[in-house]
Amino acid sequence: MTSPPGSPQRTDARGVRRSASASAVLRAVLDGGPIARSTIARRTGLSAAAVSGHTAELLRRGLLRELPEAESRGGVGRPHVPVDLDTGRHVAGALHLAVHHATVALLDLRGNVLVQHEEPHDGLAAEELLARAAEILDDLLLGHAPDREPLGLGVATGGWVDRASGTVVEHPLLGWRNVPVRDLLAGSTGLAVEVDGHARALVHAERLFGHPRARDSVVQLFTGNVVDAAFATGATVHHGPRSAAGAVAHLRVDGSSEPCRCGRTGCLEAAVSEGTLAHQAVECGLIERPDFPELLALAVDGNSAAVRMFHERARLIGRAAALLLDVLNPAVLVVVDRSVAHVPSCLPIIREEVGDRSRGPAPSETVVGTSFPGTELATAGGAVLLDVLYEDPLGPLLTGLRPAS
Repeated sequence: MTSPPGSPQRTDARGVRRSASASAVLRAVLDGGPIARSTIARRTGLSAAAVSGHTAELLRRGLLRELPEAESRGGVGRPHVPVDLDTGRHVAGALHLAVHHATVALLDLRGNVLVQHEEPHDGLAAEELLARAAEILDDLLLGHAPDREPLGLGVATGGWVDRASGTVVEHPLLGWRNVPVRDLLAGSTGLAVEVDGHARALVHAERLFGHPRARDSVVQLFTGNVVDAAFATGATVHHGPRSAAGAVAHLRVDGSSEPCRCGRTGCLEAAVSEGTLAHQAVECGLIERPDFPELLALAVDGNSAAVRMFHERARLIGRAAALLLDVLNPAVLVVVDRSVAHVPSCLPIIREEVGDRSRGPAPSETVVGTSFPGTELATAGGAVLLDVLYEDPLGPLLTGLRPAS
């Protein structure tokens, strides 16, 4: 991966190797902490001297902490001094921009959401919304993490997001075009800001903190008001030119005649978006206004008509998932959808549809829900920033932070 957007490039080979080695050490602690330095060396293939040096630097930066000495081996030699992530020193700011609300949150180094706040924003222009989000972030830092160092702010949203420039190129449902999100938020918060699409952000989250097979290869299918996808294989998350990869909103699915804003019918987003389902529920007389959470609550309470609507939608999602599985053949496909988390019968229906249409492995093994139910939006924002940290813990993200005491 290249250096984070907006940061100096590491052009010398020694610097690249040093950064990669430090990343390997930090990830080993993430996966196995508390962990001894000797175990880190064995798992990463680095020399004991290299592990010792990187550990010392990561301790100095406040990313790691030493635990009390464990028992020495057989009573002789230097005692093991395990290290673990220091989850009490830093916080990652997170912002997710959905169609009707923004989620602002703080996460620790393990991706745990410490606090999150949901702010409705219908009617606010982009600049007003981002300024309000910056105010909320400041309130969260003062109220919930007054003694912690903010690493920066990660921002995730749907639509077309150019990560390199930190710009929302196009988000039709928000009415945004070429909004310089990174520059606006960096100016109002004084923090390092990273911006990416929410499906790619959740790929990073799964690879860092979630499903173990996501590190092999993963497809993330996000079905909310916005419908999009992301794909990663090995250590590479695919972005494409100007980060335009993952646009599946206009993927055709059988069984839908819902008109799309593009002028056609049967497009995936038009067929399965939360907005579409809420409007259909109004037409059926289930709810009085197009409110997806209200419809979801009816299904959770067992309303048969609401459950049936979610089941029909799950079949359409399954058809799209089958196409993605056949084309990309990932180790795991993650469906991020509120109905999967709250209506237990939806995921089996998605898997059933995949099984009928895909030639891949058993969908019970490959098709899963998100590892972050209830916090997926906050996690998406935080993962944009934490991915940069874990990719290059010696990089510029921590520049200027005081040494750990």
